[in-house]
Amino acid sequence: MLDLLNDLLWGKLLIAVLLILGVWFTLASRFVQFRYFASMFRILGSSQAFKRDPNGHLSSFQALVLSVAGRVGGGNIAGVAVAIALGGPGAVFWMWVVGLMGMATSYFECTLAQTYKKAEPDGTYRGGPAYYIARGLGEKWKWLAVVYSALLLITFGFGFTALQSYAVATSVEDAFGVPAYYTGIALALVVGLIIFGGVKRIAKISEVLVPIMALGYIGITAVVLALNVSEIPAALSLIVKSAFGLEPAIGGGIGAAILMGVKRGLFSNEAGLGSAPNVAAVAYVPHPANQGIVQSFSVFIDTIILCSCTALIILLSGAYDPASAGTQGGVALTQMALADHVGEWGRMFVSVALLLFGFSTILYNYYLGENSLNFFSEENQSLFNAFRVAIICLCCGGAIMNLGTVFAFADVTMGLLALANLVALALLFKTGLRVMKDYDQQRANGVKVPVFDADKFADLNIDKNAWKAEAPQPDAEPQGEFAKAN
Repeated sequence: MLDLLNDLLWGKLLIAVLLILGVWFTLASRFVQFRYFASMFRILGSSQAFKRDPNGHLSSFQALVLSVAGRVGGGNIAGVAVAIALGGPGAVFWMWVVGLMGMATSYFECTLAQTYKKAEPDGTYRGGPAYYIARGLGEKWKWLAVVYSALLLITFGFGFTALQSYAVATSVEDAFGVPAYYTGIALALVVGLIIFGGVKRIAKISEVLVPIMALGYIGITAVVLALNVSEIPAALSLIVKSAFGLEPAIGGGIGAAILMGVKRGLFSNEAGLGSAPNVAAVAYVPHPANQGIVQSFSVFIDTIILCSCTALIILLSGAYDPASAGTQGGVALTQMALADHVGEWGRMFVSVALLLFGFSTILYNYYLGENSLNFFSEENQSLFNAFRVAIICLCCGGAIMNLGTVFAFADVTMGLLALANLVALALLFKTGLRVMKDYDQQRANGVKVPVFDADKFADLNIDKNAWKAEAPQPDAEPQGEFAKAN
């Protein structure tokens, strides 16, 4: 039954929906992910991106690294290897397509999450697909918000936490000979110390850990590229040709390349799943589009940069054999490939990278689960503490579990999660476009830092308390709610 549902969701339905909506969002927004590509760096380079306001809201940068912590995980190391093994090198091309189109999808889902975010009594924000479904689509769609929250809890809060623990523990065991249950216990202890501090502590850990692990992985890839510089054009050509069936069948042919590319691409960058908006909503930003632009960049980091790093490490190595790749495990293939380039310490590097990626993803998964619980029962600390204990148990137990069925089940729930979110995005696209045009208009009028004026959107069910400014903006003349507060 799980195989049948997986085939229906991933083999037919989601591929069509993801690509159609990705192209629609890209064209209707006049290629927003490319128009504002330079702005991604400008926003992140401004003082506003790192600003911590008096109420202790997360900064735009903290929200970015927290979402990157979730997007960057086993999918970047093991997932890419699995895609190449089963779909051939052409799967990487379709991962790129999903990533580039997903940048537009991520822009709109994170912009909507910011628009419909809710102010909490403790000075933080809550938001995400469940919130923009309930507030944006109205009472008759409340059922979809409930379904989405339940799927988010099951998929990320429970399923993917166990899977990440298993991936980390088995990788450490292969590389260092440490029994999986020891790694599980250690992981549970460290994760427990962090998650009991809430999202602010998770963000503080992530803003240090994520740049280190991402730059370290990019650095080792740069070494590999330097050692194989003459082979890079051939590897890129193989990726493109295989994507369109212009090479002898590698993996499962063009159909498998598209299937594995789309499936692993979405699994890795999560654009359209609605997971990242849960984090994007907590940031303190002057305009929803700011966080949409920043979160679009996180998809680029994940898919176009980090997934490409793994792909090139594999395809440039002597360890990759198209005839037997399908029998090689994901992590094992990446480990063998890097060891072929730099020696046996490459296996340990992959294990350490997977440990850091998996650890950051578990923290992210915890917050998604907490946010889904909050939708059902606001700020229920007893419920949160029970969930934290469950996460600690999953970190420990997941390391030694046989997770074949869990993985298949998580694939199904992830597909349903994406479907629910994509339906909501299609229905709320006009609202997202309206918010984007407000940002565009302010930029066209010379406003350096566009500011969201909730009064201009009085017809929308927006929580105005979430858009009251506590401090004037240092980069521009105050506008809208910011001006009224100052």
